Parts: sequence; structure tokens; C-alpha cells
Amino acid sequence: MQYQALNNKIIELVGGKENIQAVVHCMTRLRFTLKDREKADTEALKSIDDVIDVVNNNVSYQIIIGTHVADVYDELVTMLGIKNNTDEIVADKPKKNIVKSILDVVSESMTPILEPIICAGLLAALLSIISLTGIISVDSSTYKIFDALRTAVFYFLPILMAMSSAKRLGASPYLAVALAATILSAPINGVAGLTLFAIPLPQITYANSFIPILLAVWFMGYVTKFVKKIVPNTLQYFLTPLLIMLITLPATLIVFGPLGYYLGEGIIQFFNLLMKYVGSWFVMMLYSALQPFIVMLGAGNFIMPVVAALIASDGYDPAFISSATISDIAVGGAMLGYFLKTRNSKQKQLFGTVTLSAILGVTEPAIYGVFVKFRRPFIAVMIGGGLGGLFAGLTGVKAYSIAWGLFGLPAYIGKGDFMNLWLMVTAVIISFVGAAIAAYVLGIPAEDGIPSQESVIKPKKLQADSESHYTTLSVDSVVDGKLVQLSEINDAAFSSGAMGKGVGIYPNVNQIASPVTGTITAVFPTKHALGITGSDGVEVLVHIGIDTVELEGQYFEVLVKQGDTIESGQPIANVDFEKVKAAGYEIPVIIIITNTNEYLDIIPIADKDVKVNESVMNIILR
Repeated sequence: MQYQALNNKIIELVGGKENIQAVVHCMTRLRFTLKDREKADTEALKSIDDVIDVVNNNVSYQIIIGTHVADVYDELVTMLGIKNNTDEIVADKPKKNIVKSILDVVSESMTPILEPIICAGLLAALLSIISLTGIISVDSSTYKIFDALRTAVFYFLPILMAMSSAKRLGASPYLAVALAATILSAPINGVAGLTLFAIPLPQITYANSFIPILLAVWFMGYVTKFVKKIVPNTLQYFLTPLLIMLITLPATLIVFGPLGYYLGEGIIQFFNLLMKYVGSWFVMMLYSALQPFIVMLGAGNFIMPVVAALIASDGYDPAFISSATISDIAVGGAMLGYFLKTRNSKQKQLFGTVTLSAILGVTEPAIYGVFVKFRRPFIAVMIGGGLGGLFAGLTGVKAYSIAWGLFGLPAYIGKGDFMNLWLMVTAVIISFVGAAIAAYVLGIPAEDGIPSQESVIKPKKLQADSESHYTTLSVDSVVDGKLVQLSEINDAAFSSGAMGKGVGIYPNVNQIASPVTGTITAVFPTKHALGITGSDGVEVLVHIGIDTVELEGQYFEVLVKQGDTIESGQPIANVDFEKVKAAGYEIPVIIIITNTNEYLDIIPIADKDVKVNESVMNIILR
């Protein structure tokens, strides 16, 4: 428990467990209902490093913690052994979509390892070009050394995945990497005849895959929590890692490895039945459309035994290698479509980079870096790849060797069969153009990570001195009124800057507007606070009044709900400020940038009268 020491001090200084009748929390503070407030040592509480301030008013005893208060609260109620009875946590939490949750975990785990994946993709493209031009022979040591870098990235993908997913899934990164290295080791990876506790293990190749290790690390996260609960603190350092590995490694070899293996076997049998009873044309169309999903599942290499058997018996592969190439080119087409569509320079750079590697037969950078995160490219490839695969299947395209990508096209000549080559080239063009058009038309919604052109907050230049300029983003006023500096707000949680930099505005109208274009990420049930994430990643808290949480939503009307996409200046709430003041509450509307630390600086404007859509802060980018 990360905040156990802090919570122990708080419990002691408010008079012990027996003095706590109830506790809830809002955005920044713990709100205690104490049986006897005289037992609380306010000055001692204020002296705790992690406590910003203590407020003792007629309604509750408040300990201001900061934006991480929810985590402190969760541990506190566990230690107190009372029901989590807060009614001030963010309202309207959407129901979890299991598919989206899984894709989010995969996407978040893949993002940190994009650098080596993109490096490997570009290196593959470079090696293909220089080998065909004869600059370097594929048999030379120079080629093999650089090719080792390319192959190593994908061979050791389980290790990279373990490292990047561990913290997200609650496991130790070092133990996760140790687990991945173990299943990739020579005694396990691809070895036949293994048994564990007299249980026979199937022959499984873990290299180039990530689903087994991702499942294993997910399981390790739960094992970690369990082991830490049962092992005494004095033995944690020695026993915890050992017990985690003793439980997780067998589970990986017995459960998660075979799960991926049988998934691959099922795919092979499925396509074999289709080729036998429906026709190879249908298989080519289906595989060309679905290959990105198959690669994402780590099952891309499971077709190799089938392909090798087909070429050995018939001299050619009637479906799979051709489909893989068509699908790869379709991936490149989809990325080109998004490259042409987006106006976001960072995303344009990413799309342009992965386009080339996909065309040359390495789609992992696109699939792991773009498809899993943005979803819609899958549809574009299904359209373009499906059309190209259908054409190739109907015209009987054959692959005479195991080679794919743009520079694998000579494999379709066979013994002088140039018509087969031209048919394959036509199929590739169909898939590329079809996917590019589909991607351009589909676009990527702002909530998937790329803001629409209309929603981009346009940077402007703020002159710092005569020699340098900083690129800045602007945050607008949420209400017409008098702007004051945050230090003038009569609430330590805000005036101290502990929650982030910002401004306060004393309103002279009753309507509150959004300060940025983005998405509503939090709406408090008491309606006094809203969280907004801007299209450029700026995280904004709009807090209406001081201690107005105690009004429990009275005099407040929220016009949006969590998940809504909004524009800067769009009304988000109405407040009867006269009645709020009459009830005895101060009414500044506070705008806080809660991810202040991600920026070089945040500079509020000077005190003056402001209006909605007028800039009140400049965020200086790093």
C-alpha cells in the first residue's frame, strides 16, 4: 500500500479509527465526519509533508491532499475497514468495454517499444534495396550483421513487451523481463518433448510473439498482489520474487503458451478446410483482409508449415504468401491514406514512416504503432486487402517461393510465368489503392488520438526575448468576469499551486464554457467540477466556487456528460451564482492545468476583465 504510512498518521491525528464516523473525498481533499473534532490535532496534520492544508468548517473536517487523493482514499477506507461510501467521486463512469480495454492495454504496451520496431522496419527496407542493387550481397558478413539487428527486435519482442506492459499490469518489470527471457531460452523455446510436473508441454516457439507474454504478465500482476498480501513484510525482499516466478512460469508454460499455440493451429485448420471445400480464392480474400489481426495475435508465422508443405508437394503456394503480400501492401496503402488525410505533423511523420516499411513487407510498425491504437485502419485494410485478394484468387495467382513484400514480387515469375507476375502486380495495386481510398474516407476520429483539423488548437508564437521564441498553446476563459491570479484564491489547494498552475475568474454571468477543444473526462455528481482533456493533451480542471461541493448540485446545471466531445467556447454548465453567494459560498471559477509538470511553463495573463474565448493562459511547450 503506497500511502500506508501517510494514512496511519492521518488516522492517528484525527483521533483514531473510533473517532471517524465517515469519510469521503472530492477532487483534492479527504472530508471527514468526526465524532469529536477536539480530538483532531490540526497543527500536527498540517505539518505532514504530504498534506497541503487542513480546513475545519461547519460541514466537515477537510484534509487537502492533492489530485492523487483518490488513491489515498482507496487505501484509507481499506485500512479503516469501512465501506467505500463516497458520493463525490467522478460520476457516470462508463461501463468497461472488454474488447476496448484489451486493445487499450496492447496499445499502451506497444507505444514505448515503437522506437526499436520502427528501426527494424526501416532497416528491413534499406537492406532489401541495397541487396537488390548489388551494393551488398546477402551472403556478406556486413549484411548479416545488420540483418541480425532487424531480426533480433522481433525475435525478442516478448522481452520488449514484458518490459513495457509490466507496470501497466501491476507486475515488476524486472521479473517480467526475466520471465520473457526464460521462455525464449534454448531449453524452452521451440523445444519438443518437454514436461512440467509430469504434464506434457506442446512444442511452442515464443519468439516473434507477444500474446503469451502479455497474458503471462497480466497474470503476474495478480500473483504479485496475492503474494504481497500473504508474505510478512520482513520476508518480502527474499520470498516475494521467488514465489511470483514459481507460480507464474508454470502457468505460462501450461496455460498461456498452449493458448497461443492452439489459436495458431485453429487458424491453420480453418484455412485448410476453406481451401478444400470453398476454394483458394475465398481463402486469399479472407486472409488478405484479416492478416493484420493474425499478426497482432502473434500467429503470423503459423502459416509457414502449411506454405512449406504446399510448395514441397505442388511447387507453389496457391494462397498464403500471395495474400500476405497483398495484405502488407494494403497496410501501406492505408497508412498512405492517413498520411494524406491528417494535418497533424507528428502523426504525418509516423504514417509516412510506417508506409514504407509496410510496402516492403514489414507491417509490425504499422500494426503495433497505429492499427491497435486507432482501430479504423483495420477496416481500410479489410476493404483494400479483401479486394486485392479476391482478384488474385479468381485469377489463380501462385507464389513459387517464400518471399513477400514489394521486393518479393520476382517470386511470382516462376519458370517464365510472367502473366502470373502481372496478375499479382495488378492485385497489389488494387489492394494498395483500395486501402488508401478507404483510409482517407474513413479518417480517424479525434477521440482515437488524432484531432480533426477543426479541433486542433493552433500554436502561436510568444516572444520570450529579442533572440528566442517559444511555441505556445492558449487556454481561454470559461466565463465573462474579473480574472485574478491563483494566489488570490481563498483555498490553499488552489492558491498554493499544488494542483497545478491556473487562474481564477469572478463571474458576472451564469453560463460556463469550455476553455479548450477536447473531451469531457470527468463530471462530478455534485456538478461543481468538470475535467476536460484538450485535443493537444492539455488536462484542465474547471472548479466552480469554493467548497460548493457542500451544495450537492443545488443551483448547478451541467450541460455535458462524460465522454462528450466539445469545442472551445461551448457552454458546459449554468450556475445561479447569486443563490450560491446567498448560501454563503465564494464563487470564483478556477481553471487549473492539472498536468502542469508536462510543460516548460504556464503563464497567466494579468488581472483584468475577460470574456469567453479570450485567452487567459499561455502554455509554453517544451
